Amino acid sequence: MKFVVWPSEIDSRLPRKYGRLVKKEVALEAPTPEEIRDAAEILGMKVIEFEPEKLNPRLSGIDEELRTKGMLRIESPYPKGKSLRMICEKIRELRAKKRKAHGKRKKR
Repeated sequence: MKFVVWPSEIDSRLPRKYGRLVKKEVALEAPTPEEIRDAAEILGMKVIEFEPEKLNPRLSGIDEELRTKGMLRIESPYPKGKSLRMICEKIRELRAKKRKAHGKRKKR
């Protein structure tokens, strides 16, 4: 299945009115297009198109700080909802690893 993914679809700071598609508990704070791309690729999804500067038209009426740029066209064997949940989970893992690695460096 091919579909478009906007960072706003998994951003916990946004209400569903502005395009969040996953539950707030699953969503992430300020996901970047690069994080989404990396997570999708790790999960075996194919990133067909990547435009980090594109702005979701649904976000034109909200505060600048909440406007997350980026658009990805992804091909996945799973439906969009499941793919987004998987991507959120993977980004959460990657962020935890990054924090852990940062923490280890500081202790030395």
